[in-house]
Amino acid sequence: MTTELYLKLTQFYQDYAASIDLEEWDSWFNMFTDDCIYKIQSRENYDRDLPMAALSLEGKGMLKDRIYGVTETIFHDPYMQKHVVSAPRVISSSEDFIDAQANYSVFRTKNDGIAEVFNVGRYVDRFVIDGDSLVLQSRVCVFDNDMILNSLIYPI
Repeated sequence: MTTELYLKLTQFYQDYAASIDLEEWDSWFNMFTDDCIYKIQSRENYDRDLPMAALSLEGKGMLKDRIYGVTETIFHDPYMQKHVVSAPRVISSSEDFIDAQANYSVFRTKNDGIAEVFNVGRYVDRFVIDGDSLVLQSRVCVFDNDMILNSLIYPI
């Protein structure tokens, strides 16, 4: 892997976090392939290769439905999220794909001004190299928490 490609990978992780934190849903949506897989799954289930996930979306159509739900139909106590993402660790790479992981922490702040750790874990990713761009074919957000506080509204 070239240094230039690693920098693009690192930038991708930061852009991904910013798209969620800033609620730029079109940007988030366009970071995935048409046939993508997006899951939020407990470490226990992931490590045991069990299918149960807190959220499991297959294809951009399901991502689009989720964003519609978040922005138009789900009623919840408003809050802001901020992501902190580690530098990515490349597991393997080829001319067409990159398998990488990065640790994340998501902090949530409600209108009362009290910030709390919402979710902590790692991204397990497969990227497609599309010319000069990277696109997520698969993202599994493997969370370490025993449970998710309240409910899962926004993507991780």
